[in-house]
Amino acid sequence: MAEKLEDLNLPLTVVTRIVKEALPEGATISKEARTGLAKAASVFVLYVTSAATNIVKNKKRKALTGQDVLDAMKDIEFDRFIEPLGESFEQYKLAVSARKSGAGKKKDEEEVETIEDE
Repeated sequence: MAEKLEDLNLPLTVVTRIVKEALPEGATISKEARTGLAKAASVFVLYVTSAATNIVKNKKRKALTGQDVLDAMKDIEFDRFIEPLGESFEQYKLAVSARKSGAGKKKDEEEVETIEDE
């Protein structure tokens, strides 16, 4: 568990990078605004996590899944974000599976090369 309340905040550098990507070119944001956004994002993440944890407890499970987060978003009435979040989640799962299958292929190729060298 976090020792200090600040340990629960999202890293300011990550929030800054996300904000800069979202802003139009040439736009800037003050340090106070970045800090405020980071704190607000941290509170939001904790709120969604708490709602998702309640879902997991009600289902008498121990592991929190991506679907639990989507269900929590519906429970806390952030319906507008469920579809884009679900799409992003599917893209993430595809990227992870592609990475895993790509890593497996490289291992297989290395083994074949090793066998050929012997």
